[in-house]
Amino acid sequence: MLNTKKVPQQYVSKMVEVGEFIELNVQDDVRNSPLYNDDIAPTNVAQRTWHKWDVAALWVGMAICVPTYTLGGVLTAYFGLSVIEALITILIANIIVLIPLTLNAFSGTKYGIPFPVLLRSSFGLYGSNLPCLIRAIVACGWFGIQTLFGGIACHILLSNLSGDWAALGSQGEVYGFLMFWVLNLYVVLKGSDSIKKLENWSAPILLTMGFGLMLWALPQINLSEVLATPASRPKEDLSLPYLLAGVTAMVGFWATLSLNIPDFSRYVKSQKDQIVGQVVGLPLTMLFFASLGVILTSASTVLVGETITDPINLIGKVGNPTVVAIAMVLIIIATLSTNSAANIVSPTNDFQNLAPKFISEKRGVLLSGLIALLMMSWELLKKMHWVDSDVSVEAIYSNWLMGYSSLLGPIAGIMIVDYFVINKQQLDLVSLYQRGGRYADVNYQGMAAFLIPVALTIFTLTTGYLNWFYDYGWFTGSILGATLYYCFKRQ
Repeated sequence: MLNTKKVPQQYVSKMVEVGEFIELNVQDDVRNSPLYNDDIAPTNVAQRTWHKWDVAALWVGMAICVPTYTLGGVLTAYFGLSVIEALITILIANIIVLIPLTLNAFSGTKYGIPFPVLLRSSFGLYGSNLPCLIRAIVACGWFGIQTLFGGIACHILLSNLSGDWAALGSQGEVYGFLMFWVLNLYVVLKGSDSIKKLENWSAPILLTMGFGLMLWALPQINLSEVLATPASRPKEDLSLPYLLAGVTAMVGFWATLSLNIPDFSRYVKSQKDQIVGQVVGLPLTMLFFASLGVILTSASTVLVGETITDPINLIGKVGNPTVVAIAMVLIIIATLSTNSAANIVSPTNDFQNLAPKFISEKRGVLLSGLIALLMMSWELLKKMHWVDSDVSVEAIYSNWLMGYSSLLGPIAGIMIVDYFVINKQQLDLVSLYQRGGRYADVNYQGMAAFLIPVALTIFTLTTGYLNWFYDYGWFTGSILGATLYYCFKRQ
């Protein structure tokens, strides 16, 4: 016989407006849903305590890292830009990427939901797992690469303190990797407050370090000559295609965070704070640290007798043990602040989305760490001299991940159209956490709008046709994904 009893009102979850915010009053109907756990539940207003300076510090902590340091060299060596063009390209790209960053942060701030839960609106309650896993694998790859950098810094630091450790050679880098790996997991397992404290504590230290290194290096070079370094492209070529390719690559640098920024904006106390914090924290920090990389690389010939594009190895060759030790501690802090926020938080939430009742935040962190460890295992085995190979896994993953990030453009476009155009900033929190409500198990319009640009990208890579689609991948993908999604939803 059909049970027609009504569920008592006190056991039914509902949304509650608190000023400009929405809270979810969670009851047994949502609490017992297989799509819910406390770690990916909406934050309440009392938990939304980050102000604009916390957001700015978050971006300073994430932007100051070894990959940012090398961006100027990448643009001049591989994209044929002059030094001035490279620095302008970095600034323009980071102003552009602020658009998806601030727009996709809106939903997190208003509703307190993380990235994978927001995706349930545009991709479906279970369909959201596909883009979540794509984002998670990218993050785990970068987690592994950044941990390699941090492990090398740990090894150089300990080598300056102990001759026995220095004698370990590349094996010491593996032990440094494992120590740094554990430190990253510990910070994230302590929760969002520990990340907030780390970023607030590290941001002024990292900026001071950057200015100190700049003042140290400037007397060693002729700045006018460095900035006047000509482009490496053929003189007869137009500059515009090179500039556009460089902007696309630099936008792709933060394509990952432009998706999962709700993972952080869910803790911000107002829309104004998330916007101002990101505008203040991102573009100028990226420009400054990339400029520092250009200047230090130019000064490396005078300082150590050879051109070195990696700050860890450059400082390691300075020869003054005190300077090296202090610099390695600062690089460890810089890499830790980047890695914990940019590369662990997202996959932790993404993996929870697969099975919220089974994968808690703690298990998500450990799973992210394990996958990152496995992805770097070949490089670690080489450093232990257990395998012999000329193949650099670090280089392979760096190139692969930069290309892989171009697949994230369509997701960003779909998310923005879904929230602002289709849903007009109105979400049903209850239905995002249980079946049978407003959202389907799989949103086929969102899936199609994502898979078509991905198919075009794969077609371009395998056939050589439509190269422009891949060359400007983040822009072409996000525009096409957004347009297709709008058209599909309007039918």
